[in-house]
Amino acid sequence: MGEFVISCCSTADLTEEHFNTRKISYICFHYELDGKEYADDLGKSLPFDKFYQAMMNGAQTKTSQVNAEEFTEYFEGFLKEGKDILHVCLSSGISGVINSAVIAKGDLKEQYPDRKIYIVDSLGASAGYGLLMDQLADLRDEGKSIEEVYQWAMDNRRKLHHWFFSTDLTFYIRGGRISKTAGFIGGALNICPLLDMDKEGHLVPRFKIRTKRKVIKAIVDKMEEYAQGGLEYSGKCYISHSYCYEDAKEVARLIEERFPKLNGKVEINNVGTTIGSHTGPGTVALFFWGSDRN
Repeated sequence: MGEFVISCCSTADLTEEHFNTRKISYICFHYELDGKEYADDLGKSLPFDKFYQAMMNGAQTKTSQVNAEEFTEYFEGFLKEGKDILHVCLSSGISGVINSAVIAKGDLKEQYPDRKIYIVDSLGASAGYGLLMDQLADLRDEGKSIEEVYQWAMDNRRKLHHWFFSTDLTFYIRGGRISKTAGFIGGALNICPLLDMDKEGHLVPRFKIRTKRKVIKAIVDKMEEYAQGGLEYSGKCYISHSYCYEDAKEVARLIEERFPKLNGKVEINNVGTTIGSHTGPGTVALFFWGSDRN
């Protein structure tokens, strides 16, 4: 069976150690902080706490996706080694990065006609996208072919649930995702929006919940409602947070208490600098395997 590479973008928001341990390759998005450009390299160039503190102090952020030329160079490194590639992209519902990957694939197929390149739209983001990558690595390690892993990803990507809440609306207002008036009222009423990702990979507001305590309970309730097996859920569960570790830890505690058959402890990661540039600090995201999002 031919050797192949499982690859993703840095926006899968796991740690470098995790990616290296699971033999998952990644390519970095880019962002600017007050005009200075950085690679979204899992917090190596700029630690996450310093990034979010800068945002809280008024720093301006801007993000840019991986372009076709970068993908071409990245993919070609594997092709020259005689390896096939399965690359999974950040959701097309929030980024156009898959178009760059597809362009690079088309250009390289002419030069490497005997190699295989598969591109998958994850329809996910942050560590939910990362949880999908982890499962694909499991399948590869079980000896599945690249075609089998690709087909599993296409068949199951909508079973990965993404639920988010935010306790700070500042950056949703700044980015124009909610109006200043709605943001002011929401802040005054201590409203924490609860969102999820739909079947096309768009982030959709679902509920307006008053107080952090209630939204933390609500997000765990959503896992009970949608997780495979309900309270008998035995899969993995990941959480991402943007500079609000204590909130993420409380969500993890409640999940471990309510779902005794979890596969290991809840894994808590940082929301990376690309997605965090848009959410700002104060966001907690929960990811688990569940019913089909259709």
